[in-house]
Amino acid sequence: MKAASLACVVLLVDDHPAVLQGLAALLVSSGLEPPLQTSTIEGARAIAGETEIDLAIIDLSLERGDGLDLVPDLTGRGARVIVYSMFEDARTIRRSLQYGVLGYVTKRDDPACLLDAVDHVRRGESYLSVRAAGALCEADGTTQGKELSERERQVLSLMGQGESNIGIAATLGISVRTVETYYARISEKLDLSLSVRDLRKYAIRHFNE
Repeated sequence: MKAASLACVVLLVDDHPAVLQGLAALLVSSGLEPPLQTSTIEGARAIAGETEIDLAIIDLSLERGDGLDLVPDLTGRGARVIVYSMFEDARTIRRSLQYGVLGYVTKRDDPACLLDAVDHVRRGESYLSVRAAGALCEADGTTQGKELSERERQVLSLMGQGESNIGIAATLGISVRTVETYYARISEKLDLSLSVRDLRKYAIRHFNE
């Protein structure tokens, strides 16, 4: 039953053999079928021409081209695309999103972020990893949460200090359910598609006061 629920044809595109091997092992460990793999744009186009790809995870810096050049080919065939890249600058991230990429994860993010991205993107939802979301917020001047209420900033600050949901609730005199509601509001205001775990990492990075 698990294998059927995770049925998904995945294509990996990266010109580092060790990265391909590691990503393949990570995806298989999560219950997905072994992914198709290639190191070149030409190889990816050939595979996509012969096989219906559900999800593609691509690097941007390939030995023989820019991985973004693949995105129109893949999305045009119905595939959803995640970028997995060493680039963490806002310009590259925005450019990727403009090309139609649904997910962006940096190679310095926790590997679990990539699995979270896979889950979101397979459902047609966008996903930015902690570092990617942080880069966009910094570029937009919203890192310090200018649009957040004082209470929302307090929640993020306590998260950044390592407080649990129960600890935050006790400190602020609110219920755990209310704390969880604040998480949803914060993610929406910052325009971040983050799990609670990733939101906590974001808080540690930007609101650890």
